[in-house]
Amino acid sequence: MSKKILWVGIVSLAVIAMAISLAILFAKPPSFNGTSYNEPYPTAPQIELTKSNGETFRLSDQKEKIVLLFFGYTSCPDVCPTTLAELNQVMDGLGDKADLVQVIFVSVDPERDTPEKIQQYAGHFNQDFIGLSGSTDELKTIWDSYGVFREEVESDSALGYIVNHTARTYLIDADGNLRLSYGFQTPVEDIVSDLKTLLK
Repeated sequence: MSKKILWVGIVSLAVIAMAISLAILFAKPPSFNGTSYNEPYPTAPQIELTKSNGETFRLSDQKEKIVLLFFGYTSCPDVCPTTLAELNQVMDGLGDKADLVQVIFVSVDPERDTPEKIQQYAGHFNQDFIGLSGSTDELKTIWDSYGVFREEVESDSALGYIVNHTARTYLIDADGNLRLSYGFQTPVEDIVSDLKTLLK
């Protein structure tokens, strides 16, 4: 092999290596459909509540899974059933990666939502969904830490009162950080796309 051919080969490898290095250095971070939290991503506030089976649920135990967290209540006439139905569609859209995602539904109506009632309600949409409730004091700490707004409004319906509440879904990554949030009726395919990006 002549020195000229060897030199050309070395230069070519150097150019390729430099191109790869520049591509990695200037690669754009993945873009998401949801509203992103700023880096460094905040740690998701702890949720610790008793499940319907008497076991203690801790959000920190969900690490290595992505969590989709939604606050609502079982007597909700519209937003909550719509959101849970859409989150079930999200799980369907993930296929065999659905096992890496956990949907959690936390009550904003402790007076009417027992742990058993909210779990049964969440399970109606998907048997793997976790429904959680607790005392007003327990839940208020959680609502406040996530910035969840809620107010009881008297109603003429048989419900007695309705609860106006924040209608966002929070995405907590596998490291336990708040990464994204989604407004009411964000397209299912947008959430699926974000999850697939994070699960790569």
